[in-house]
Amino acid sequence: MDLMHTLFYFAIAIGVLVSFHEFGHFWVARKVGVKVLRFSVGFGQVLWSFRKRPDDTEYVLSAIPLGGYVRMVDEREGPVSPADLPFAFNRKPLMARAAVVAAGPVFNLVLAVVLFWMVLVIGETGLKPILGAIKPNTLAETAGFTEGEIILSVNGKDTPTWTVAMGAIVSAALGGERRIDIKVKSFSDQESVKTIRIDPADTDNPEQLYNRLGFEPWTPKLKPIVDRVLPDSAALAAGLKPGDLIVSADKVPITDWAQWVEIVKKNPDNPLVMSIERDGVMMSLTIVPRRVENEGKIGASVRVPEDLKKALTVDYSLPPLEAIPVAFATTWRYSTATLTMMGNMLIGKASVKNLSGPVSIAQIAGQSAAMGFVPFIKFLALVSVSLGVLNLLPIPVLDGGHLLFFAIEGIKGSPVSEKIQLFFQQIGIAVLMSLMALAMVLDVQRLF
Repeated sequence: MDLMHTLFYFAIAIGVLVSFHEFGHFWVARKVGVKVLRFSVGFGQVLWSFRKRPDDTEYVLSAIPLGGYVRMVDEREGPVSPADLPFAFNRKPLMARAAVVAAGPVFNLVLAVVLFWMVLVIGETGLKPILGAIKPNTLAETAGFTEGEIILSVNGKDTPTWTVAMGAIVSAALGGERRIDIKVKSFSDQESVKTIRIDPADTDNPEQLYNRLGFEPWTPKLKPIVDRVLPDSAALAAGLKPGDLIVSADKVPITDWAQWVEIVKKNPDNPLVMSIERDGVMMSLTIVPRRVENEGKIGASVRVPEDLKKALTVDYSLPPLEAIPVAFATTWRYSTATLTMMGNMLIGKASVKNLSGPVSIAQIAGQSAAMGFVPFIKFLALVSVSLGVLNLLPIPVLDGGHLLFFAIEGIKGSPVSEKIQLFFQQIGIAVLMSLMALAMVLDVQRLF
């Protein structure tokens, strides 16, 4: 059932995002006068089709719900009747063809804006940005931050939740800002502004930037009682259930959840023999934390008393009009961060372990859906940003590669020859297949 849950939401996510991408191509093609023969949601065997008139676009629902495609009239794809020649893609002006190609990734970015806007308007419950113990020899320690302070704003922008605060700090650092002003409030309600100064070397490896900053959320001591078990997780595979009290791990007594988390982190792929109490009965379970970026994770959360939960969390939402510029800014921030990460991986400043393949994406889809509607919408927005940015890269076979050929055509005054295009497309396919293979290998490593 959990595998089906994961696969179902993975299919929903990919189906929605890729179909919206293809709808961008379809909509703009129609607007510039290109005849569209078929618009399909899904691939493979046709389950349902509709065509208003014999010469109109055929709308199709296909069996494999992992995307979609648009088939346009194009002399390069096959014979075209004389009546359809004025509507062929390859005969349209350069700017019209570029608009059709660019529409797919642009629509993905527009969808991300809409989804982020929905998250902002619906609202979400987040952790208050209260600082825990400051790590030694970090930028936060140098700037004078202390445990218990609440982050109010970053460079003048309000930060109501921990996620927003950390996102603003990391984005500012990766965006090239060398001075980040952070307003905080102490336990005694005294407000002050503390400045983190970023050295360019601090941003060379985005993986290590967060550790270099030295921020951790404040966490109270909590009894090690399981509250939620994620689908397709190590906790579920071991048989953990909500309400279980963790008593010991490998005969080491567990007194609070933070202690248990540290044990899990230090034991990726290593079996841990747990003693738990369930409904007053002592039981023994064996759990194998899964390796995620060299740390162990089990996919379970701690039970937090309601009064404490209210003290540590905040409901964050915006009015519809106020949410619009924030949604655009959020999409821009994640787009630039994605580009920066890709660039750093290309030049060796970031590990390729940041790549995620279909297995990882499917797992996150299932987990975010299990957490609720808003987390799933947020996941869709993030993947939509990635799809939009990726497709704009100047790699042949991607939309960005076609746009590169159009740019060359605009400069030289004539199209790039089909022979040259085919040659570079073969290189592009090889590059993409290599990246997909690497992502799959990394996915398998994370699993096993």
